[in-house]
Amino acid sequence: MYRIEKYTVDYYTQWNDFVSRSKNGTFLFHRDFMEYHSDRFIDFSLLIFENNKLIALFPANSKNDIIYSHQGLTYGGFLLETKTGGAKTEQIVDTVFRYLTDKGFKKGSIKQILPIYHKYPAYEADYALFKKGANIVRRDMNLAIDYSLPLTISKSKLKHYRRVSGLGMEIKQDNNFKDFWQHVLVPRLAERHNAKPVHTVEEIELLHSRFPENIFQYNVYFEGDIVAGITLFDSGTVVKSQYGATTDKGEELRALDYLFITLIEKFSSLKCFFDMGTVTEENGYNAGLLKQKEELGCSVYVQDFYEVVITE
Repeated sequence: MYRIEKYTVDYYTQWNDFVSRSKNGTFLFHRDFMEYHSDRFIDFSLLIFENNKLIALFPANSKNDIIYSHQGLTYGGFLLETKTGGAKTEQIVDTVFRYLTDKGFKKGSIKQILPIYHKYPAYEADYALFKKGANIVRRDMNLAIDYSLPLTISKSKLKHYRRVSGLGMEIKQDNNFKDFWQHVLVPRLAERHNAKPVHTVEEIELLHSRFPENIFQYNVYFEGDIVAGITLFDSGTVVKSQYGATTDKGEELRALDYLFITLIEKFSSLKCFFDMGTVTEENGYNAGLLKQKEELGCSVYVQDFYEVVITE
């Protein structure tokens, strides 16, 4: 009844068309996004057919005898059609697991799509994974604003926003990724966290060229110098601050909060959610970051990570 095919370029159009009409897909699952870092991962993405009709996708990569719902993406799992219900999803998951067993995989690692990205409710795979004995091995706190509810930006944030509004800072959507990366983001992450951004500036510029309507950059300038910026990923109903950072001068000016509040208000009538990303760290969560995002009006949405034994 069901047939599994491993992704090849021959399925490029079918794959992308399905992502666009699925109930839980975003542009991150488009092959032009997934393959910008194809040199880092061994792709093992699967297409699930019912007779000759494509009914589900499983974006994935393999490493040794483990299958991952793609390590190069923020979220993953099973992409489903709008009308696919619980019983059919369980059959799809069972079929995929039998296929993976035949291919010699021992374990699966699956990070679910955050519910705020569902175009229609898409929890069927969660139940199917539970039935397969999957365990939640990690749960991240992700912060987002639900625009269907009144904004709850803290009084102190709004007070500072009004105070700095007259200082002469200029906000531009100029898609100047290079200046933001070189003068703000990279040095800030190195100084504060001894870390690097997931994307290099060359990669983010490449992705912007492929998805100009989905990836864009807002920067804040003061006296001609860049002092803060936010890189946005627009998935249709959700806009996400993929990166946000400020210089020391920008911190003094509260430029990042100034930009966040401006963008929160800008998108309030255009989107369903403003996603500010995770605050989870290796041994817990960043309390300061959690407080900052909650004061900007965010609530916690959890992202679950499953591990499941495929074959003993």
